[in-house]
Amino acid sequence: MNERLTKLKNDTSQFWSSRSKTQKILMIGSVVAVIAIAAFITFFVTRTTFVPLYKDLSTREIGQVKEALDSQGVQYEIAPGGTSILVPEEQVDALLVQLASEGYPQTGTIDYSFANSSGFGMTDNEFNLLKKAATETEVAKLIKGLEGVKDAVVRITVPEKSLFVTDVQEEPSASIVLNTDPGYKFTDAQVSTMYNLVAKSIPNLKTENIVISNQFSEYFDLNAVSTNGLSTTTPEGQLQMKKLVERDLQRQMQQMLGTLMGQDKVVVSVTTDIDFKKENREEKLVTPVDPENMAGIEISAQRITEQYSGTGAAATGTPEAERPTDNFTTYNEGVNGDGEYERSESTINNEVNRINKEIQEAPYKIQDMGVQVILEPPTATDAASLPEGVQADVEQIIRTIVRTTISKDVGAELTDEQINDKIAISVQQLYGKATDPVAETPIIPWWVWVIGGILLAVILLLAFFIIRSRRRAKEEEEQSILEQQEELMVDDINEEIETEATMRRKQLEKMAKDKPDDFAKLLRSWIADE
Repeated sequence: MNERLTKLKNDTSQFWSSRSKTQKILMIGSVVAVIAIAAFITFFVTRTTFVPLYKDLSTREIGQVKEALDSQGVQYEIAPGGTSILVPEEQVDALLVQLASEGYPQTGTIDYSFANSSGFGMTDNEFNLLKKAATETEVAKLIKGLEGVKDAVVRITVPEKSLFVTDVQEEPSASIVLNTDPGYKFTDAQVSTMYNLVAKSIPNLKTENIVISNQFSEYFDLNAVSTNGLSTTTPEGQLQMKKLVERDLQRQMQQMLGTLMGQDKVVVSVTTDIDFKKENREEKLVTPVDPENMAGIEISAQRITEQYSGTGAAATGTPEAERPTDNFTTYNEGVNGDGEYERSESTINNEVNRINKEIQEAPYKIQDMGVQVILEPPTATDAASLPEGVQADVEQIIRTIVRTTISKDVGAELTDEQINDKIAISVQQLYGKATDPVAETPIIPWWVWVIGGILLAVILLLAFFIIRSRRRAKEEEEQSILEQQEELMVDDINEEIETEATMRRKQLEKMAKDKPDDFAKLLRSWIADE
C-alpha cells in the first residue's frame, strides 16, 4: 500500500513538474471554475423562495396560522415584526384555499404583489387596471384550488364612482368560466364556496351579480330561483320566467345529448313562445248519462192508456198538431154512427249529469318552441364520420321533448311535419368550443445549457490532460526501464562450456569464498613450486 501511495505521489509530482506554467494556470482555473459553478447552481436550485401568505395580521392570528402550518408540516417564515407569515411560493395558492375553509384568517388581507410592477408616474387609471387584473388573477387561482376545477377565467366589472350623490350607483359584477373535469358534479357546498370566494374578494359585490358556468355552457346557481317566487304579471317577471324555462330545457337536452355524443361534441339552443295570460273561469255543464243514445236516467215515469168502442160514438181526440209531446192519444173517425178511440199518455222524469267547474289556468303555457342543435362528428373535419342513425336518434329525442313540452291544447293538433319544422340539426365542426389548456412543459433556461456546456468542456479538457499525462508518464517509465536493462545486461554464464578447467576454477572460487585461509596456503604452495 505504501509503495502504491509513494508511486502515486511520484507520478503526480512528475506530472505537475512536467507541465508548463500556462498549463498549470489553466488547470487550476478550470478546477476553481467548476467548483464555483457547481456551488452557484446548487444554491439556486435548492433555494426555496418564500412569498407572503398573509400580511397585517395580529400576533394572535399569526400564532393560529403558525399552529395550522405546523400541524400540516409546512415550511414557513415569520417576517420581522410578527405581522406577516411567508410560505414557499409553490404552496401559497393551496394553503390560501385550505386555510380559508378552516376560517383563517379573520382579519388581514391577501398579498397580491401587483404593486411590484408599478413605478413612478403611474396614473390612477393604470393603477386601477393593474389592480383589477391582479384581483382577477388571484381569484382565478383561488377557484383553481377547488376539486374538479382545472382552470378558471375571471372577468370583473367595477363601475366608476359618480361625483353626484343623486346619480344611481351601479353595482359591480363578475363572470367566471370554469374548465371542469368531464363528468364532475359540484356539490352545493362547493358552489357556495365559489360564490363566497368571489363575493368576499371584491368590495360591494353581491352574489346575485355573479355568474358561474363551465366550458359546456352549464350554469352553477347559488340558489335556484323558484317559479312560485316570480310574478308573471310584470314584464320583468315574464322575461325571467322565459329565461328559466329555456335554460332548464337547454340544460336537459345538453346533458342528454352530451351523454350520447360527448359533452364537447354538441351545442343546444332553445327558444320558446310562452303565453302568460292567466284565466279563471267557472263552467256549468249538463251532459247525458248515455252519450250514445243521448238519454239520461229515468227517476220517475207515469203512463195512462184509455180505449173505447161502441155505437153512436162520435170521433173524439186531439189533432196531432195540437197534442202535447207527452200525449200519444189516437182517434178513429166514426163509421155509421159507430166509433172507437184509444188514448195513451206517458210522463217520464230523466236525470242528467250536471258538472260545475271552477278552473284556474296555469301562470303560463308554452305555445311554441324551437330547438337548434349543432353536432360535431367524431372526426371533426369529416361529416361522414358520424355513425349512421345517430342523427335520426337525436331528432327523435328532440321531437319527443318538443311534443311533451308544448301545451296540450296546441301540441295535440301538431303533425309530425310541423314538429320537424321546429327542429334544426346541423352536423359540422365546432370551431369556438372550449379547449383544455395545454399543459406547460417546464423549459430549461438558456443559461443552464451554457453552464452545462462549459462544465462539460472543462471536464473533457481535464480528462484529456490526465489521460495524456498518464500516457507520457507510462512511456517515460518504460523508457527508463529499458535503459536500466541495457546497463545491467551481462553475459549469461549458462552459455559457458563445461570443461575440466572451468570445473577447477569454480572449485577454487568456492574455496576462496568458503575457506579463504586454505585458499591462501594453496596459492603460497603454488608460488613456491614455481
